[in-house]
Amino acid sequence: MTLIQVSESAHIYASAETIYRLLSDYRTHHPKILPKEFTSLTVHEGGQGAGTVFTAEMNVMGNKSTYRMRVTELEPGRELMETDLDTGLFTTFTIFPLGKESQLKITTTFTRKPGFSGWLEGLMMPMFMRRIYRDELQRIDQYAQKLEKE
Repeated sequence: MTLIQVSESAHIYASAETIYRLLSDYRTHHPKILPKEFTSLTVHEGGQGAGTVFTAEMNVMGNKSTYRMRVTELEPGRELMETDLDTGLFTTFTIFPLGKESQLKITTTFTRKPGFSGWLEGLMMPMFMRRIYRDELQRIDQYAQKLEKE
């Protein structure tokens, strides 16, 4: 089994506290920073940080996927992880505080499928995921700045 890891990071002009608050709130804030490829986010349990269980649906180039995720807080206030309960795929959001600003890194790790389809997945998915994450990081930056002004 081959693991694939995809990461993107960006400077966010907001405090680590604000960023964590919006990322860990799956009922109000988190849905507002999702790129257009995410067609829905439905909370089934919790909704705030660790213990939250949600379903996210995505449509990437006509390929529809549903992920059933559980949230854990690896380091409360700094690192959040979403784990797909069916595939083991996991995404971490890691915040590096820089005073009143922050660096945010999104990393997804998943197991590549076997055979030719897996080879193709390993070639194409990182490119699409990085594009989606760049969009998401930009949305987080804009939304977090708006939150800090409220």
